[in-house]
Amino acid sequence: MRAALWFLALFGVAVAVALFAGNNQAVVTVFWPPNRVDISFNLLMLLLAGLFMVLYLALRAMSAVVSLPAEAQRWRAQQKERAMYGAVMDALAHLLAGRYIRASKSAQNALAQEKSLALHADASGHEWGHHDSRASQLRALAHLLVAESAQSLQNHAVRAQHLQSALQASEQRSAQGVREAVQFRAARWALEDRDAGAALEWLGQLPLGAARRTLALRMKLRAARQAQQTAQALETARLLAKHRAFSPAAAQSLVRGLALALLNEAHDPVQLQQAWHSLDGSERAMPEVVIHAASRLMALHGDAELARSWLLQVWDRMMQPGASMGDELNTKLIAVLEAGLDSLDASWLARIEMAQRGRPRDANLQYLAGMACLNRQLWGKAQQLLSQATLALQDSGLRRNAWRALALLAEQRQDGEAAAQAYKRAAQA
Repeated sequence: MRAALWFLALFGVAVAVALFAGNNQAVVTVFWPPNRVDISFNLLMLLLAGLFMVLYLALRAMSAVVSLPAEAQRWRAQQKERAMYGAVMDALAHLLAGRYIRASKSAQNALAQEKSLALHADASGHEWGHHDSRASQLRALAHLLVAESAQSLQNHAVRAQHLQSALQASEQRSAQGVREAVQFRAARWALEDRDAGAALEWLGQLPLGAARRTLALRMKLRAARQAQQTAQALETARLLAKHRAFSPAAAQSLVRGLALALLNEAHDPVQLQQAWHSLDGSERAMPEVVIHAASRLMALHGDAELARSWLLQVWDRMMQPGASMGDELNTKLIAVLEAGLDSLDASWLARIEMAQRGRPRDANLQYLAGMACLNRQLWGKAQQLLSQATLALQDSGLRRNAWRALALLAEQRQDGEAAAQAYKRAAQA
């Protein structure tokens, strides 16, 4: 279409020239005393057009000759710039390939090329070295590649030197992305050196938006766990779970482990209650966390009634038809309830009795009911329930306690032979 339009335009120009110059009888007289020259107007137009073209071409040739030094300098700067970018790409390729010495040399070569280019730019008035955002980014990346290679070679002095240079080169607002990359790498190097405090400090210098990224949260979680800051690690794990950084099962396992660690850090009942209330609703509903919290409260000689109130939701869940929390959790629940039998109230005694009657073949419930009867000095019923429980108990600790209780009952009846046999079975368990 464009060619057709140009063809039509050419024909239009030809027609216009033919109409204007075909019948033009005008004559131009040039007086140059004592001479007189008569020429046609059409010839004068052609001569003027030719003179204009000659002058135009002469000016273009003169401009090209004058600009040759600048073009040569620009060509040399372009070659240096290409060599500089090539050196950066070579450094990145060597770093990914594990050739850290070659990567460092290529990056340093890029820095040398950049410095030379900046000097030539200053001499020619070009603003590459001071105001070009790409120059700052490339300089910072080159320093970062050298520092990364030094970290892999465990040369901390060189790493620190080029890290500071990278930070200085990325101070401009246009190089904010590179500066964040430098800070992320510095935090990761601190984690590799097991310096959790420095890693948290680097992560704290990130902008608010960058600090919420999944990468930053993962590093913060790792640093908090290294620094044994369990509360901060738990909060970070919650954010990662919310951002779906882990699978649901992995996130639940991570949060559960940190919640258990937070409870283990409590050294008195008050601290334990504070740690318990710092957990969110989903964490306080985890059976492992609830049972461990109640166990810790019992071990710290806290309020047994409060511990049983925490355990009530787990107990109701265990008593639901078809519910199964696993033998290990069931055993831990029984052990925690057994530890507070001395202060067990009537409501809990009724729950235990109803549960045992509803599941007469459950050895764990038989054991718990038997120990409760023993605590209430109901010798006969305790003897019956514990004797039945010892036949099916899977946990060695509960089975040993059951035989010891039977030995005490035998001593109560002054049956020395039965007591000795029970103690022997307890030792075997």
